[in-house]
Amino acid sequence: MNEVTRSARATSGEAVARVARLRRSQPIGWWGMALFIATEAALFGTLLSTYYYLRLKSPVWPPDHIPAPSMALPLALTGVLVASALPMALANRAAQAGRAAPAWWALAVALGIQCAYLALQLHSFSSDLDKFGLHRDAYTSIYFTLLGAHHLHVLIGILLDGWLLARLPSGLTNYRALAVRVTALYWYFVSVLGTLVVVTQLAPSW
Repeated sequence: MNEVTRSARATSGEAVARVARLRRSQPIGWWGMALFIATEAALFGTLLSTYYYLRLKSPVWPPDHIPAPSMALPLALTGVLVASALPMALANRAAQAGRAAPAWWALAVALGIQCAYLALQLHSFSSDLDKFGLHRDAYTSIYFTLLGAHHLHVLIGILLDGWLLARLPSGLTNYRALAVRVTALYWYFVSVLGTLVVVTQLAPSW
């Protein structure tokens, strides 16, 4: 077991690229992230199932006191979130090729998009809280729980990006290249998740 193929610490960009080319199976870190995503998918599956169960059991959904949700902003924000997956993919590609600087810049672009997305989503969340409260009825409880859980996952992704941006200037290692890869995988999941959440959020308007 040599340093080039196994070390998570003492590797160069060239060695990282060589490891990526020679690797025949997914590393443990990738499987760890895949398992985490599977558990979070189960969590959101439960939340979405609860939402639609309550909808089927309620004669009026949403309740009459809830204004119809605006479609333009949530759809636009979802497009922004999905668009952030592109620089994440570019960052992953650069990292696996052993190119730290392009990976850093792609991550920085993705982080800017993701922060803007979260800021606008939190503003919308706060506005909805002012309009109809958090625990007024079953609709508001599941609505805010679903959105809040999604926003938390976006924040986790932003923190992962921030950690990578702080580490990459000191060099690209196998460990950091893998971190870029699994973080990109996480953001692909969050993008799909955001799409499902906004479809659920806007479903009463359709």
